[in-house]
Amino acid sequence: MNRRSFFHATGIATLASQLAAQTAPIPAKADYSGPVFKLGNIGCGGRGNFVSSIIAENPGFQIAAACDYFPESVTKYGEKFNVPAEKQFTGLDGYKKMLEHVDVVAIHSPPCFHVQQAIDAVAAGKHVLIAKPVAIDVAGCETIRQLARDAAAKGIVVLADVQSRGDEFFQEGIKRVHEGAIGDLLYGECHYEAELIPCKHDDTQPEGRLRNWIRHRDLAGDIITEQNIHALDIVSWAFGRPTRVTGQCGRAARPDHIGDVADHYSLLFEFAKGSVSFASRQFNGWGSPFMCGNRFVGNKGIFTSEFAGRVMIRGGKAAYWPGGVATNLYRTGSEKNIEQLRAAIAAKDPKGNPTIEGAVESALLTLFGEYAAKTPGGATWDQFIANAKPATPDLAGLKE
Repeated sequence: MNRRSFFHATGIATLASQLAAQTAPIPAKADYSGPVFKLGNIGCGGRGNFVSSIIAENPGFQIAAACDYFPESVTKYGEKFNVPAEKQFTGLDGYKKMLEHVDVVAIHSPPCFHVQQAIDAVAAGKHVLIAKPVAIDVAGCETIRQLARDAAAKGIVVLADVQSRGDEFFQEGIKRVHEGAIGDLLYGECHYEAELIPCKHDDTQPEGRLRNWIRHRDLAGDIITEQNIHALDIVSWAFGRPTRVTGQCGRAARPDHIGDVADHYSLLFEFAKGSVSFASRQFNGWGSPFMCGNRFVGNKGIFTSEFAGRVMIRGGKAAYWPGGVATNLYRTGSEKNIEQLRAAIAAKDPKGNPTIEGAVESALLTLFGEYAAKTPGGATWDQFIANAKPATPDLAGLKE
């Protein structure tokens, strides 16, 4: 796949950056006698800092290099994680130089850059951790799917860091759904509601636009893919691939006009068995709590989950499962994914890189939802695939 190499990361005040700011100082590594792998991080903004704090705690990794478009971001990151100045890289293509100094690459740049960065890392023989979503167009999703398969054949680990997939309660709950614990799936509800992510940069300038990446479809994907995927990932995991989607999206409640992504979605996903209604909000909720949850109804029981709450199944004796509380899932899910990454690399056994399949299907489901919302009357899966268009980032005015 021929795409221009590029990347970016930013310090935008997202949930990730807020959590990263609260991260405690890096503790001493536990006693460990296994191999230590040198890791390079692409993207030194909120998400990159947050996950890097978890990586730094894992005794199987040493953060050895970093790259970010903005020099001040990589400098701060270097100070925090003890990365020497000569291993700090900047510019759109700086990560290519970083590849020479590491065994593993963690990709925390905006989603539109994930595909090319992963391609280049695997081509250089490096193991890869990719933040969600893995891509923002159909071609990118399929490229990542095939890349992971090809990498596995060469012993290279490619893992998607999707928090819920790394949680034991979500894993067990969805396993039970697949085994028929709630019977035939009839219908479901999915919600994602969060506050507006503010923009603090001059969007009329190339670098300001880059810092405001989350507001631009060509850089981040629409909000359904960049943010709402946390909730819709569970829908994809439980129900599989939709056959048809109808609904709408819009930009009705934002206080500014920066960017072109939607601020709300209202959709109905139809599957071979059952359907799921989906609603999202990304603007002022006037005190309403953050919501990221699912409720799936079958003819024998009901599955419920919250991103940072209880996962359980209600039903008769054969169906009931108390589950458990996925406390601090934003962190613990990544902790388990990073440990899985370390273990797979150490064992020299990617096991087919299985985490990528789910991450790709979830991204495709969100892209299908976006397409259907912007298509009068909705769309079928075949129509969505037939009319898929590539995402082309506008990087004019930026330095290589």
